[in-house]
Amino acid sequence: MDDSPDTMRAVSYSAYGGPSVLAPGRIAVPHADAGQVRIRVRAASVNPFDLKKRVGMFAGGAAAPPLPVVPGVEAAGVVDEVGADATGVAVGDEVFGLGPATFAEYAVLEHWAVRPAGWTWAQAASVSTAAEAALRALGLLGVDEGSTLMIDGAAGSVGFAAAQLALARGVAVLGTASPAKQERLRALGVAPLDHGPGLDERVAALEPDSVDAVLDASGKGSLDELIAIAGGPDRVVTLANFDAPDKGVRVSSAPSAFSALQLAAGLAADGRFEVIVDSEHPLDQAAAAHARAEAGADGKVVVLP
Repeated sequence: MDDSPDTMRAVSYSAYGGPSVLAPGRIAVPHADAGQVRIRVRAASVNPFDLKKRVGMFAGGAAAPPLPVVPGVEAAGVVDEVGADATGVAVGDEVFGLGPATFAEYAVLEHWAVRPAGWTWAQAASVSTAAEAALRALGLLGVDEGSTLMIDGAAGSVGFAAAQLALARGVAVLGTASPAKQERLRALGVAPLDHGPGLDERVAALEPDSVDAVLDASGKGSLDELIAIAGGPDRVVTLANFDAPDKGVRVSSAPSAFSALQLAAGLAADGRFEVIVDSEHPLDQAAAAHARAEAGADGKVVVLP
């Protein structure tokens, strides 16, 4: 396509594979439908879903996305078009949220909240998926003020969000993390623990009374040990281990919890919700951003159109 006003810069892939399949180009500018807003994208982040989709994990079946695909499911930017029935938002508002094909100059958001003043654009683009997944899992676990939650993988994006949302409810939180990331948890008010065998003994040493619920945000630990810590499979929810139902553990996939966006923004305005960004990359270096995310980033990897 040419550089006409009806087209925009974007990154897409026309074949499945490694990060090198991502290529910059130009595509048609989208428009906001009913209940949506369009933003001029200031930042968009890489999510595990993007990586799985790019290598073809969802290529089979009727739900397979048509090629070419523009990656990205969350972004932050300035509203420049408001669809019918989209209320409480106006052109010029600075927002973050969820929507398809966000690795582009413009994107449509289906769920959004106003960007808190304390967040950079990169931070705002790194919140939505993690906060939604975290709030969804906490809802299934039913943890509330006075209860104790253990999070396996508390330093990852979703685990870190879940810890902060739980703390805001008055929940006591224990969380596993690598030694290098444990001070980050301690600063939040989370009691940090090492990963690996013997976790049940380390939890008992920190919380001898009981743990009311366990959130598996990593998918790498022993489910049997997590079940023992929680006191039963019905008190464990996993976000990452899809063999869990075989042990009676619930996998968090529904119902959606899009109210998490506004909740996280409100906590951030009070200085109670931090966001960790690993790195920022220009849009035309999206392949490097995907490679960084696959290598094991410390926080979210972000592209800047």
